[in-house]
This record gives sequence, structure tokens and C-alpha cells, in this order.
Amino acid sequence: MAQCVQSVQELIPDSFVPCVAALCSDEAERLTRLNHLSFAELLKPFSRLTSEVHMRDPNNQLHVIKNLKIAVSNIITQPPQPGAIRKLLNDVVSGSQPAEGLVANVITAGDYDLNISATTPWFESYRETFLQSMPASDHEFLNHYLACMLVASSSEAEPVEQFSKLSQEQHRIQHNNDYSYPKWFIPNTLKYYVLLHDVSAGDEQRAESIYEEMKQKYGTQGCYLLKINSRASNRASDEQIPDPWSQYLQKNSIQNQDSYEDGPCAITSNKNSDSNLLSLDGLDNEVKGDGLPNNFRAHPLQLDQSSDPSNSIDGPDHVKCASSLHETKKGNTGVIHGACLTLTDHDRIRQFIQEFTFRGLLPHIEKTIRQLNDQLISRKGLSRSLFSATKKWFSGSKVPEKSINELKNTSGLLYPPEAPELQIRKMADLCFLVQHYDLAYSCYHTAKKDFLNDQAMLYAAGALEMAAVSAFLQPGAPRPYPAHYMDTAIQTYRDICKNMVLAERCVLLSAEILKSQSKYSEAAALLIRLTSEDSDLRSALLLEQAAHCFINMKSPMVRKYAFHMILAGHRFSKAGQKKHALRCYCQAMQVYKGKGWSLAEDHINFTIGRQSYTLRQLDNAVSAFRHILINESKQSAAQQGAFLREYLYVYKNVSQLSPDGPLPQLPLPYINSSATRVFFGHDRRPADGEKQAATHVSLDQEYDSESSQQWRELEEQVVAVVNKGIIPSNFHPTQYCLNSYSDNSRFPLAVVEEPITVEVAFRNPLKVPLLLTDLSLLWKFQPKDFSGKDNEEVKELVTGEPEMIGTEVISEFLINSEESKVARLKLFPHHIGELHILGVVYNLGTIQGSMTVDGIGALPGCHTGKYSLSMSVRGKQDLEIQGPRLNNTKEEKTSIKYGPDRRLDPIITEEMPLLEVFFIHFPTGLLCGEIRKAYVEFVNVSKCPLTGLKVVSKRPEFFTFGGNTAVLTPLSPSASENCSAYKTVVTDSTSVCTALISSASSVDFGIGIGSQPEVIPVPLPDTVLLPGASVQLPMWLRGPDEEGVHEINFLFYYESVKKQPKIRHRILRHTAVICTSRSLNVRATVCRSNSLEDEEGRGGNMLVFVDVENTNTSEAGVKEFHIVQVSSSSKHWKLQKSVNLSENKDAKLASREKGKFCFKAIRCKEKEAATQSSEKYTFADIIFGNEQIVSSASPCADFFYRSLSSELKKPQAQLSTHAEKQSIEDAVRLIQKCSEVDLNVIILWKAYVVEDSKQLILEGQQHVILRTIGKEAFSYPQKQEPPEMELLKFFRPENTTVSSRPSVEQLSNLIKTSLHYPESFNHPFHQKSLCLVPVTLLLSNCSKADVDVIVDLRHKTTSPEALEIHGSFTWLGQTQYKLQLKSQEIQSLQLKACFVHTGVYNLGTPRVFAKLSDQVTVFETSQQNSMPALIIINNV
Repeated sequence: MAQCVQSVQELIPDSFVPCVAALCSDEAERLTRLNHLSFAELLKPFSRLTSEVHMRDPNNQLHVIKNLKIAVSNIITQPPQPGAIRKLLNDVVSGSQPAEGLVANVITAGDYDLNISATTPWFESYRETFLQSMPASDHEFLNHYLACMLVASSSEAEPVEQFSKLSQEQHRIQHNNDYSYPKWFIPNTLKYYVLLHDVSAGDEQRAESIYEEMKQKYGTQGCYLLKINSRASNRASDEQIPDPWSQYLQKNSIQNQDSYEDGPCAITSNKNSDSNLLSLDGLDNEVKGDGLPNNFRAHPLQLDQSSDPSNSIDGPDHVKCASSLHETKKGNTGVIHGACLTLTDHDRIRQFIQEFTFRGLLPHIEKTIRQLNDQLISRKGLSRSLFSATKKWFSGSKVPEKSINELKNTSGLLYPPEAPELQIRKMADLCFLVQHYDLAYSCYHTAKKDFLNDQAMLYAAGALEMAAVSAFLQPGAPRPYPAHYMDTAIQTYRDICKNMVLAERCVLLSAEILKSQSKYSEAAALLIRLTSEDSDLRSALLLEQAAHCFINMKSPMVRKYAFHMILAGHRFSKAGQKKHALRCYCQAMQVYKGKGWSLAEDHINFTIGRQSYTLRQLDNAVSAFRHILINESKQSAAQQGAFLREYLYVYKNVSQLSPDGPLPQLPLPYINSSATRVFFGHDRRPADGEKQAATHVSLDQEYDSESSQQWRELEEQVVAVVNKGIIPSNFHPTQYCLNSYSDNSRFPLAVVEEPITVEVAFRNPLKVPLLLTDLSLLWKFQPKDFSGKDNEEVKELVTGEPEMIGTEVISEFLINSEESKVARLKLFPHHIGELHILGVVYNLGTIQGSMTVDGIGALPGCHTGKYSLSMSVRGKQDLEIQGPRLNNTKEEKTSIKYGPDRRLDPIITEEMPLLEVFFIHFPTGLLCGEIRKAYVEFVNVSKCPLTGLKVVSKRPEFFTFGGNTAVLTPLSPSASENCSAYKTVVTDSTSVCTALISSASSVDFGIGIGSQPEVIPVPLPDTVLLPGASVQLPMWLRGPDEEGVHEINFLFYYESVKKQPKIRHRILRHTAVICTSRSLNVRATVCRSNSLEDEEGRGGNMLVFVDVENTNTSEAGVKEFHIVQVSSSSKHWKLQKSVNLSENKDAKLASREKGKFCFKAIRCKEKEAATQSSEKYTFADIIFGNEQIVSSASPCADFFYRSLSSELKKPQAQLSTHAEKQSIEDAVRLIQKCSEVDLNVIILWKAYVVEDSKQLILEGQQHVILRTIGKEAFSYPQKQEPPEMELLKFFRPENTTVSSRPSVEQLSNLIKTSLHYPESFNHPFHQKSLCLVPVTLLLSNCSKADVDVIVDLRHKTTSPEALEIHGSFTWLGQTQYKLQLKSQEIQSLQLKACFVHTGVYNLGTPRVFAKLSDQVTVFETSQQNSMPALIIINNV
């Protein structure tokens, strides 16, 4: 139980006090009424004695009584009615609420920290009122009147005569059978005569004389002169006198008699309930009696049926009742109690009570106890009914107490008032009232046995109850508290006597006693036992106290506490105690909150919401309903719908209270703020026929960090080119779409008159759909002029200025149950300045279903739309986005700090040009290497001219706009199916297989020295695109060499003609997706030709072998490929002619066929050959058809140059290995140069495709870049084989330096050797045994430096096998020659070979060693790696 102000040792004596009646004359009552008090009320604050009192018990032992209190009350002849008592208790509890600023106790139990009010004053008030308002009954005498004060005034004409009238009246009330109420303790009631004297108005001498007369008549012990009203009431305001009465009068005490001049207040009640409110003793309420000086016929708690109900105010909240006097008094704020009394008067009243108790009451009680004791002893011999049995029980032969179930229902047994059993009970009660608990206990114990013997159960239960309390209160605690007595008493009262009031009193007393002994568990069980359906208020209070028992245990039972608080709250609610119900639920909520008991939490929140709403605590109600909705609810859909409608209903009422107040924050739907995306710009136009708009950026695209990095690099590339190779320090990549991955640390820039789209991610956590209507963005705008003027006057404009910012409103936005859905809301800025997007504003509602909450139906005419709306409230939600966690400095790492996220705070800048790009006839599928012509349309849709249009792509080899000069760019061909994208020239048939020469510079095609080939200027006419203008340009595309799907990113860059301070340039993105399928694979090798007799003299020839394979698997419907032309492009070499042996001129390749071509390549003439610095390339075309494709014009040359530049960008392995060391001498470089060749082969083809029974001709080109002699090159990228695993080496190799020796292959290309001899030689061996054959050895220097050459003719006799290979022939003459060859010089040596047999011989045995003349180091290695030189020697 909760802590109480009084201990149980104080509580019980205060609850059972001697009762004294008061009977006043009208004049006496008038004197006390001057103080707004009745006589009984006047005495109330002074009714406790300030000093100890003494009395003697029957054994003449002195007995001390401490803190004695007496209860004086006016005589009432009607018992209080149960209904009225219930009403009174209800008012007492509702009137007692926890103090506003009360600091609650914090109890820590386990992981719970609970704020709990330690005291429950409402329960204490209830208990006090309940015990005071107990009607007197016949089976106990504790609240029967022991004495009666007869009060008359000194100002009356005949006071003494008035006293005798009052005495007769008292006698009549006590002894007349008409009055069964009030109850009197003994027939001989003490009468005490009190003369009231008004000091300020009365005659003091007269009063004294009357008092003397009274003393003569009634004795000094039986009368008293009480002087009051020492000052006139009109002087009441002179000095402030304390008011000790207010605290008593504010408690709705049963004793507050109502004898105002205007009669009792009225209580209205339903007529049907009147019949239930019978008096306790069953007598009729109407008592005939007249001539009474006081209006004491009716009890003040009686429900007055005679009053006119029309006078009362309707409604339960406004019912007045006689008991709630304090309400009347509080209403009349001017009322001061005791206004005519001084402090001296207070002392006089206190003295009067002392005198009355010392001289009158206690002697009377002492005498009565002696009489009763004597009576009992004297009867001992006469009657065996009581004491014989008592003696027998005391002597020890114990009769077992019968259990209640065995006892017959004899609670109806009534003893006559003189019965000896009742006398012992009377004596026990008297001893109890004067705190003589030992004697009281023995008397109760004796009486209990008597009553049980007679099976008078009501009497027995009363005796058991008081015996238990007496045993507990005995000083020195000689015996333990007999809790079983109480249990038996409670069970008897409840089950046999059916008297819940007495059972409740037992429980209240026993629980207090158990609590004082820290037996909280037993106390809780006892309190819970008495909760029942007959009284919600009692059940609520007892459950609440039980809950406090659980929390006050040594190890607090927190969940039990919470559960019983909920039960108490429920019962409070049923009893109409809304505030207490709300308080109980709130206290329990502390336990259930955040523990995952979501259904319990929902129930509590729902109840708190409803109770708060009933009490008009609308904010609390809204908060509670909000909790139900925002936690992940596990309720059913119907229940959630009910919660939601209730919430909307409450919210609507809240908003109606302050219609002009700020918009409330709505809890639904959830907004994932960090997922908010902001898009600047117009929506993308859909594809229109053959026109396809650039993909650009849109909200439909998923974020991809890799691609965003690529776009960033592309933009940096183009910005660097525009700014002469340097990226400006203030450059930031353009961001059109801001999301949680983008860099939002700076204020984004938006352009005036271009929409801003905000995508808000909503989620509906409920199982019921939510309907948002009139959904729009909430914003704040500051118009500013960024040019520097007018900065002083910054106007602050909040929402609702359409001239500044246009706002799009979505009329209906439905989010289905548990759905996540995004809404795209637009703003149209019409002015420059700073915009702040604050949140969203909308009406929240739900779709009208079959369910309605408590009769709250649809509101008529509130909404018209696609869905029928049940109810909606206007509100907003803020969009607050937390920036990224900062993690740079040490301080940021150690603390949790977040950077700003400014995606919702754009700066609106001045107008900028806006480009739209459309692609016409843009293919989605190509063959590898296929050339296709498309068109690009550029449109300026803004009001500003744009210039500086460039396009940048990571794959420049994929597209071209043609060359820089009109000559190189072919005209747009006519629309025929056989039209070619190439520039073609018709050739005559004579020039077959010989090359047609042309030349072109790579600078013409944008591939200059030091330029960025990825950044391509778009050739706009006049380089400016005016507002509204559009221009179409041809664009050639070439399918990438790898098959598969290719995403090719184009970034268009453009600027405004007028330079803007904030935005320097704008970009437009396009991603083209091309699917390529396999076409031709080309591989080529180049090797030196051994024949030296060419018409150009020196310079050397080479053979180019080209293998072409058709790898197409007919998936694109390709029938066959025709090789129409092979072209070469090089600065130093050119193809001369085709040396194919096949006569078939037409080079057709069906699926999976291979073709082999061989071409002769020669060096360009000096005038044709370009210097190294110039970028002139010589193109040579060998034609297999009847049309020459001019390979040095667009688009053939474009794509060649682009593939060349992308090939050059790839790191070259053999160069990069040596680049870091400068140890390579010029010699090595020269030697390497000999084996290098920069010959590029372009294969041009046509493919015949059947599509929809039409034949189409596709055309394309493959490139092979030949760099090294003898090394195979490919037109398609080679897959790199993963290196094989090697064993780890755990030692350091001796020589870590990079070898500076050139490789064998490179050296073998330094000198070209050629043997000239007859293929067969006839010799008559029978005539001459030696056959001599002349052989010429030609040596050609391939390098550009002087070379020293040693020719060694000796056979290398390494092994016998070597001799067999060479056969037995010898060289005659010099065995070694030394010569020097100048740059690219050819020399011949005349040699003689000598044979002795016929046969086939290999003459290729001379070994050639070479060294560069100006080098000390000799690189000597065999040069002979050419084909075997076979000679046949015949015998004739």
C-alpha cells in the first residue's frame, strides 16, 4: 500500500472515537451561524485533547489515555442512505487529486526507473470518510452516542426552560419507539448543558447569573458557560485570524449537518434509482414528527425526492448535493469561517472540550464500565449462558471453532438490548474507545465465543474483527496479530451476512496492520479479495493499493504493480473517475513502454487517449493516439482503422480550437527523410517516333556510384579542355539529382523558371490505407539579387506567394496498407533568391469503410474525389535530413558530429540556356565494326543563346561528327537501301589490285598532337544556338569491336553566351545502349620480303598476310560478308598490290569461312613520307569491288584515327619496362627501331542481311595495327590468359638490373640477308669430281646507322647432326669477311660453294654478326634466321 500520513497506531484510535450528540436551540444555532458554522462544526478543530487524561479501570488501576479525540455531531433521526454515501465517497475521491507540482518518488527495480506517487491522499480521504459515514448498527456500539450536549443561548428569554425542553426532546428521541435512529450506547445517556454567550452582543452579567442557576440545578460537573463571538462580524477584516475549520469542512464529512436558513441542497436523481436507496434499517424514510427545534428529521445525505427537478441543472457534472458544502462555500469566496471569533474564543472552545471530557464524559464512561463489569460479575452466578461457558473455555477444555461452511446461516439472530452477551460487547467497545486494549481484547474474545456458541454470525464477526484490532494495539504486543480472525470476519461479513460495508472496513483495517508489519504480499491478497462487481470505486481504490503493495515489497514486483494499476484504472473509469483512471494508466505505462508488449502498450495508449479526450486534455490525447499509430503496430486492420479514426476525430477537435494556429505535425505516413531526392530541371520528353530524347538524368534512374564517378570524370575532362588543361579550383561537378549519396554540403543551384521536383518517400505502417489530399510542399523564400545591389532589403516570404514560387498540389495520393510509395512534388521558381523547402503539408484521412468509430461517421461535403474520405485533418510534416557524419579531424572522430545536408535549400539563379538533344535513326544493335549513319538534333529550349557545345565520351572510337573540313565530310546520301555512309568513287576495272593513294592529316579529324581525343567539339553553324533554334547534324557510329551490350556515355557540355557568376556551364547526359554481334575477325602479320629487286631501289619490301574469318553465327540475319576493300594507313608504309594467287576476284565469306590475303607493302617515297612531327598519314586503298571507298575521308578515317588513338593510349609493355631506367643506349633504340613497323590495315566490308524479306546491305570496317615485324596483330581485343602459378623464390637473384641487351628478334631484323644462286645445278661428276657453284650473298642494312658486319663461312661443328643437315659441302676462299654497311645500304659478296656429291643442299649456313660502328659494345648474334636456301646438284 502507499505511504499514509498517519501510522496505523494513530489511524485506528482516530477512526473509533467516543460519539457525542449535540442538540441546539434555534437561538444557539443562530449564534454559531454568525461564523458560518454549525455548533458541531464549531467544535470540530478543537475536538482532540491536548493533554493526556487518566481514568481507573474496574480493578481500580490507573489507565492513561493519549491523544483522545471526541466526535460531536448534530442529532439526525434518519440513517444515511447507501446511495447518498456512495455519492459522497465518489465526490471525496474525485475532489482529491495529486498536487500539481508534486515530486514523485523514483523507484528503481531491475532495469525499471519508475516515477510513482508515494502517497495516495484520495485513498486516505476515502477511508476516513468511509469510516466516519458508517451507519450505526445493532451488533456493535462503537459509534453509538455516549452523551448529548444540550446547547441554549444566554440571549434567550428563558434559557433554563429551553434546557428542559431540549432534555425532553433528547429523551423522546432516545426512548420513543418511533425513532430507531440514532443509536444510543446506554439508556442512561450523559446530558451536558452548555450555555452559549455572545460576548459582543449579549449581557455578561445575565449570562453569569443563568450559569449560576444551571450549576445549582445540574451540578458543576454537568454544565458549562461557553463565551464566543468576542468581536462583531463587521470588524472581521481588521486582523487576520487563522481559519482552522476549512480543512475539516472541505472534507465531505458525514457529520457536516446542513441546517442553513435556506434548507438543504437538493440532489436530483433518476426516479428509477430512488427505490434502491432504502435506509439501512428498512424503515420508511418519512418520519412523522413535529415541533422539533432543529431540522434533524432528515439525514443530510438523504436523496430529496420532493425537490423540483426543474430547478436543478441537467447533467451529472452539475449535480449538487448537501454533503458537498465546501463547493457552495468555495463558490462563495467571501465566506470566512469563525469571523466573529478571536484567538481567545479559540482557547475557550478548546477549554470547553477539555472540561467536558474531564468532568463529564470520562467519569461517565468510567462509571458505565464499572456498572457493566459489576453486572457481568453479578450475573455470573445467576446465568450460565455467558460466564459458565466463558469459564469453561478459559479453563482450557477448548471447543474447536466451527468452520464457517458448517455454520448455519443464522446471521439473522438478534439479541434483545439487555442480553448479557451484548453487555460484554458493550463493555469491550467502551474499553476500546478509551484505549484500554487489554481489557477490550479479553471481553471481545469472551463475546466472540458466546456469539459463535449461539451461532450469531454477524455478532461473532464483529467480535472477531475488534478482537484482532485490540490484539494488535495492545501495548507491548503480548500476542501476535491474529490475521485469521480478520479473515474469518471478512468471509462472514461477505458471504454469510452479505454486508460488504463491514467487510470493507475489515479489509481496510487489516491491510493497514499488515502493511505496518511489511507483510505486503498478504495485504495485497486481502485487498484483491474484496474487489467485486458491486462497487467500481471500492474495487479501483483497493486494486490501486494492492499495486502499491507489489511495488513496495523487498524485491518489487514491477509487472504485477503495472497490471493491477491497469485494473484499477479500468475500474476508476467505470466509476466515472476519469482523472484517476488516466493517472493509473499513465503510471502503468512506464512499465509497459518500450518492452515489446505492443498490444498492451496500444491498449494503454488508446485508453489514455480516450480519457484525456474526455477530460479535454487534448494534447495528451493526441500524443497517446499518435503513439499507437507510429509504433509498428501488431493490431488487426479493423483495430488500426478504429485507432486511426479516433485519432483523426480527436485531432480535428484540437485543430478546431485554434483554427488560425500553426499547422500540427502529423504522425502518418512515415517519411524517410534521408531517401528524399531533389531533381532540378524538366522531366525528360518521351521518344517520339524515330526521335529519341537524350536520357539525361531523371528520378526514375537508380543511383550507381560507378557511373556517377564516370560522369564526374567526363565533366572534369571537358572542363579541363575548356580551361586549357587546368580544372578551376572552384569547379564542382554538376548535380541534377540530389540524393543520400550525392555531396549535399553546398547549396545546390537551380535556374529560375525551371521546375524543382522533390521526391518524398512515404511509408504507411498501418494495415489500413491512408489517403492524403491536397498534398504540396511547404517552403520559405527570400528574394535576392545576386548582382550585389539591393542586398540590404531582404524580404522574408513564407508559403503561399505564387508570383514568387509556383507550387504543385497533388489532389489525391493514396498509400495502401503497409505500402512504401514516393510522391513527386514540384515547385516552379519565378524569381531569383534563396529557397528553403521545409516539409510537406496535406490532409490526412482514410478511405470511408464500413466501420465507424462511436458513431463518428463521414463529414458531409468535406471532400469530393475518386475515393470517399471518412474524415481528414490538415497538418504537415517537416523534412529534416541529417547530414553525413563528420570524420576528418580528431575532434570529429572522438565526438559524434554531423555535417549539413543542403539538398532542400537551393539557390535560384538567373536564366541559363537549356539544351535538348534528340537522336534520329539511332540504332540499338550493330555488328562489330559496322558503320551506321544517324542524326542528332540539338534544340535550345530556353530564352538564352548557348555556345561552346562539346561532347565528351570515354568511347570516342564509337562515333564521329565528321572531319573539320567540308571536303572530308561526305554529303548526306539519298534515302536508298544501298546508300553508303562512306565517300565512294567509282573506279574502272583496270586498276585492280593496285593501290590508290591519298593522304590526310589526323589534325583534320580532331586527333591532334596533345589534344584530348575524348572531347569533341560539336560543329554548330556559327558556334551559337539561338533561343528556340534547332539544328540537325549527321553522326556516324561504329559498332565496338567486342560483342555484347555496351553502355556508352555521352556528356554534352555547353555555356551561356552571357557569362553567369554562379553557373559557368551546363551539361546534358546521354547513355546509349548498343548491342553488338560478331562480324569479322581479322589477324595480320607483316614480315620482310627476301626479294630485293624492287623498282624503288633501296628501302626494302614487306609482305602483309591478312586472315579474315567470318565469326558471325547468322543471329543478325547476315547471309555473307564481302571484303570490298583493304586499305593501309601509315606515315612510312603503304600497300602496293595484292599478291593473292587466287584468280577469284570476289572475296565472299559465308558463315564460319576464312579468307587469306597477301599484300606487298613498300616504303613511301621521301616526298610522300611525312616527317615524324607532322601528323600526315598516307592512305592506300586496294579495291576488290568496282567502287573505291575514300579511306582518307570521313567516316573511314575518323574511326581509324579514333581507334588508333585509343590503341596508343594503352600502355605498351616493352616500352614501359625500360622507361624508368635511362641505361638504354641509342644503339638499343636503333636496333629496336629496325623491327618496328607502323603499318595499319583497314578492312572494309559489306554484309548482306535479310530482314522482313528485304535485303539490306550493312557496311563496316575493321582495323589491325601492325607494330612489330613477325608479330601477329588482331582486329579484336585479345583475352589475356591468367599467368600460370610459379613457385615462390626465396632468394634474391644476383643480377637485378634490367638487361640492356636487345632481344634476338630485334637483332635479327638489323641486317637482312639474301642468297642468290641457281635453284638446280648440273655437273658431270665423272669428268670433274669437284662441283663449284657461284653464290651471291646480299646484305642489306635495315637501320639508319652504320653497321659493322662479320660474315663467317665456317660450319658450326657443334654436333654430328648439324653436319648431316648441311650436307658435306664447303665454302671456298675467305672464311670470314668484315664490311661496313652505311645506313640502309645494300652490299653483295661473291662466294663459291664446293660440292662432291649430287643431292639437295642447304646453302643457308653463313653466320652473320653485326655491331653498330660507333658502339664499343658488340652485339654479336646470328642474323641467319631466314628460310633454308636449298640447291639441287645433278650429275649429267
